[in-house]
Amino acid sequence: MFDPVGDKVGRVRDVLVVYRSTGAPRVVGLIVEIPGKKRVFVSIGRITSIGAGQVITTGLINVRRFEQRGGETRVIAEMLGRSVTFTDKSGEAVIEDVAIEPSRSGEWLITELFVRRPKASSSPFARGATELVSWAQIGEESNSTSDQSASHLVATYSDLKPADLASTLLELPQDRMLAVITELSDDRVADALEEMTEDDQASILTSLKAARAADVLDHMEPDDAADIIAHLPQDAGEELLDLMEPEEAEDVRRLLEYGADSAGGLMSPTPIILSSESSVAEGLALIRKQDFDPAMAAAVYVTLPPYECPTGKFVGVAHFQRMLRYPPNERLGNILDTELEPVNENTSAAEVSRRLASYNLVSLPVTDDEDRLVGVVTIDDVLDHLLPDDWRHQTEGEADTRR
Repeated sequence: MFDPVGDKVGRVRDVLVVYRSTGAPRVVGLIVEIPGKKRVFVSIGRITSIGAGQVITTGLINVRRFEQRGGETRVIAEMLGRSVTFTDKSGEAVIEDVAIEPSRSGEWLITELFVRRPKASSSPFARGATELVSWAQIGEESNSTSDQSASHLVATYSDLKPADLASTLLELPQDRMLAVITELSDDRVADALEEMTEDDQASILTSLKAARAADVLDHMEPDDAADIIAHLPQDAGEELLDLMEPEEAEDVRRLLEYGADSAGGLMSPTPIILSSESSVAEGLALIRKQDFDPAMAAAVYVTLPPYECPTGKFVGVAHFQRMLRYPPNERLGNILDTELEPVNENTSAAEVSRRLASYNLVSLPVTDDEDRLVGVVTIDDVLDHLLPDDWRHQTEGEADTRR
């Protein structure tokens, strides 16, 4: 969406319509995502042009966060995937897309639907026939209770980053949100949950079947999974831990033993660990793995065996930038930063924050009383702890007001 002088206002995320007693649903406005990941309502009366790939508005926008009212329906979030029946009694179909057009009176209406009929063959590769039909050819009620497929909505979310996916899911009606989560893969659900508040995480997780919830927890970072389980009733948490993969559950159980305000409670128990005899090439190869976030991939931690937390005695840290300055066959033991002192697992979160800030670090090794490496605290772990619980839902203006 652009304003009259060509400056970008935001991105259209959905179309809002209202059903009428007769005739096609009327478009009342667009749901637009503006900077700050905030979604606002733009009345259709403020739209001057709708073209291929762009919408032009008058530039006057109410930036109050969008809240759906009774009687309003979101096309992408709630209409696509809904079952409809043909008025000529020729069967049923599923809505896959809609067309909106202005009427002679200036109103924008849903004029046509792109629908797919049930497949005629039992083959898994078969697909039903598609048709472009007018609204008058189908029977579709605003309070329809028929099954509504979430597959098309999931497809529209495929390119969303985890934080955006989390916000989008939470804006859906409860039933629709759960239907979408059912269609999403376990790892996508896990990524989205990691971007939500603990209350939202617990609410969604408890709405899933226990086996599915445990599978989602298996795909989460252990520290995030531990935070959720700590937020659940003890019986529910124990049930999920019993259903999780043993190795994943072991990491989570270990983290639950620490206080939330300690280095142990903040840390991740899965840093990159190698021996001092390993080469720079081996260290860089591990860092290239995409499942490590940038803060965790900033260094390789060298210990004595065993090389899984809790490890043998902590030896030192090989920083990523330093590894780049040495030949691939150089031993990690020769390029260690031995001056970086680890923090104890019981060190307070305030002290961990001070150490990170004082030495301009993005991560700190955490050791137990026997100097064994038990995990790593990264800068994002500390920020999550220090920021308000609802920081993900604050816009820049809202944050300024609170200050």
